[in-house]
Amino acid sequence: SAPVFALSYLLGIKLMPRIRNWKDLSFLRPTEDAQYQYIEPLFKGTVNWHLIKTHWFDMMRVVLSIKAGKVMPSTLLRKLSSYSKKNRLYQAFCELGKVVRTMFLLEYISNMKMRREINAVTNIVEKYHHFLDWIFFGKEGAITDNDPIEQEKRLKYLDLVASSLILQNTVDISLAIQTLTARGEIINHRDIEALSPYPTRHLKRYGDFIVNLNNIPQPLETAINLPPEIFET
Repeated sequence: SAPVFALSYLLGIKLMPRIRNWKDLSFLRPTEDAQYQYIEPLFKGTVNWHLIKTHWFDMMRVVLSIKAGKVMPSTLLRKLSSYSKKNRLYQAFCELGKVVRTMFLLEYISNMKMRREINAVTNIVEKYHHFLDWIFFGKEGAITDNDPIEQEKRLKYLDLVASSLILQNTVDISLAIQTLTARGEIINHRDIEALSPYPTRHLKRYGDFIVNLNNIPQPLETAINLPPEIFET
């Protein structure tokens, strides 16, 4: 949303989301007399610079509060949006966000390499979230506890379990690659690029999990010791 673009910009973060329906978004021209030869139909409004200027220091106070840890960005956006029709500060965030979003969209539609990179990174993030959903199957992934401390524990435990599984998957894949290369199989960088640390078919989610502390795994530097030639282009 526009306020998210504004907050990210003020926090020094370049937000680069994948936007499928960018044609439905409003592009803002800097002034009413600004005209563009080939992309004129995209622009549907003009920036209200006065609104942004009037509430600029208020927005900076909000950003400083976030950086100081006094307020969470999600909490702030939720609180402001509940009064969006009356809250001029929220409207200023929206206006600034539309400016930042317009600049991003202009770069997005004109830079194919950028679109490909954003799409690739977004796919990785979505795969990770799908992996987390697969792990967190209890109660369909819902955190029903109202205690913030317990909620935080559940999220941290989920990250811990996910990281452990990703590490084990990486070790297993690396050992498989070492076995194949030892047999004389040719594995190039394109094969490696297609691999993912999120496979789940071999994982068991149900039943008893027995931890054998006497079964010491091999050192990681031995397990993940891939021949350098497979990374050559």
